[in-house]
Amino acid sequence: MNELKTRILDMVKTDLAEIEVALVENLKPNVELVSTIAGHILFSGGKRLRPLLMVLCAKICHYQGGYDKTFSIIFEYLHAATLLHDDVVDGALMRRGKPAAHSLWGGAAAVLTGDFLLARSLAIAAETGNIRIIRTISEITDNMAQGEIHQLMRKGDIHLSEAEYLEVIRRKTAVLFQGACRVSALIADAPQGWEIALADYGFHLGMAFQMADDLLDYTEDSLALGKTVGADLKEGKMTLPVIYALNAAGAKDRRRMEAIIANPEFSVPEFQELVSYLKAHGGIDYTWQKANAHIESAKTAIARFEPSVPREILMDVADYALKRKS
Repeated sequence: MNELKTRILDMVKTDLAEIEVALVENLKPNVELVSTIAGHILFSGGKRLRPLLMVLCAKICHYQGGYDKTFSIIFEYLHAATLLHDDVVDGALMRRGKPAAHSLWGGAAAVLTGDFLLARSLAIAAETGNIRIIRTISEITDNMAQGEIHQLMRKGDIHLSEAEYLEVIRRKTAVLFQGACRVSALIADAPQGWEIALADYGFHLGMAFQMADDLLDYTEDSLALGKTVGADLKEGKMTLPVIYALNAAGAKDRRRMEAIIANPEFSVPEFQELVSYLKAHGGIDYTWQKANAHIESAKTAIARFEPSVPREILMDVADYALKRKS
């Protein structure tokens, strides 16, 4: 796994360095507090996966305009904005191993900084002068907001269905991945077939990425993740491993699982007990299989393009999304 990550980073190090420069140069807040909070969320160890997807997909489309790095940061600003908002809504105390912004500067300042990052994203999108790009970005923000609201409305609901879960992660995660890949085709004025293929790749990658992320809460060390033990459950998030296991369990095990889930102050031993139920009733394996199916679909989509270094990297990124440990 480390070998795969190292290979990807080695091939994209120049692109990542240019993305970092663009993130700083395009922030331009007039208020120091906004700069501080935005810097806290933007420069605290993010993977830059979303802007990188756009840059790599633009290369596949033979884009030569020179603005791919600038336009790519639209997706990192959008992502950072949602993290600021989500942490306030969820009451999360940690983000990437550091205190969440709202725990340091208050909820109001964190939310308003998120609003600023959304505004910067839309302003940069407007600079493209391409109405389809502007429409795509506005649709992404619409979907992400509705996804968060849907999740909030069903917080802690043990009756959340798999279909509802899939719709939430489509709106909250997959549309942003999909948009980053689609916009690359739009700025390159690529054929519609290329746009569709890249959008398919981004959608399936995003779905798998979120499922893998939801698995990490139950399969990896919380310290390594920079999260508290059982963070998703404590925040009332019903994810696929839990949804599936609850439906597959017999009455006795289901009642015990529901009792643990109903108490957000569950102990570490209780959480470990829940994880044992998720494994026993197939929640972990089922989620992994669903994520893997999306990865295979993503690879099929990107395989439509001629062999190239960017295509090779995007194939590796798909593997990384499923196998990552943080």
